[in-house]
Amino acid sequence: MRPRASAIRTAAAATCLILGIGLIAGAAAGSWLTGASGRQSAAERAFERGRALWHTLPVDSLFPRRIHADSAGPGGAGRDWTRVGVAPESDCAGAFDALLTKALAPVGCERLLRATYTDATATRVTTVGLLVTATDGTGMRALRKRFSDERLDRRADLMPRPYAPGGTVAEHFGDAQRASWHIGVLTDLPAVVYAVSGFADARTGTPPQPAAEAVAPGATTAPAQAGLGHDAMALADRLERGLHQAVRGGTGAAEGGRK
Repeated sequence: MRPRASAIRTAAAATCLILGIGLIAGAAAGSWLTGASGRQSAAERAFERGRALWHTLPVDSLFPRRIHADSAGPGGAGRDWTRVGVAPESDCAGAFDALLTKALAPVGCERLLRATYTDATATRVTTVGLLVTATDGTGMRALRKRFSDERLDRRADLMPRPYAPGGTVAEHFGDAQRASWHIGVLTDLPAVVYAVSGFADARTGTPPQPAAEAVAPGATTAPAQAGLGHDAMALADRLERGLHQAVRGGTGAAEGGRK
């Protein structure tokens, strides 16, 4: 009987050891999964805060009355812009060229917010806009991939349209005056940020050029030499950085967006 009892005790000890290892491994795996889930939830919470941000963020934080950037112009020159008008919040009807409207359709349009600025010389005007989408992170990543793969942000038949507030230097800023533009599809927020710029004197006939090309070293086109690409890029970047700061819970978003 003694050998049998000894064997039973040995088997029981082995079983306890196996169960103990399993519990430890399970706890470790659970901790790892919980950590991953927590990180994912934080990202999801930030994403949803971004969707509701337009309800609570003051217009002067989203679109400051004045913006300064130390090195946003050609050759690293400083630039200043003054807001000349803010459009009423709206849907996206009529805000984009038809093909751009079609390209953006899969992510939906929760709300559209826009403002128009002029430079210190009042010779250039730029509309900057925020499209709050109705999709999730997967939808935003899919849209960004399509824009990147098909270079949709470089096509002159897929441009945002200006907002031209009456009685201002931008009142004649229409589709025919567009000279440069930028479209940025975010993936950590349900947002598309864009800007479109042109001359304030209502001139037409300037072949539009994507801002990314107009700011390239050595660019000699009219939008490049006038700094219209720089205007579009800098103002869109200011809006994007202000959004991210506001989502993180920062205050004074207008200052946070300055260079």
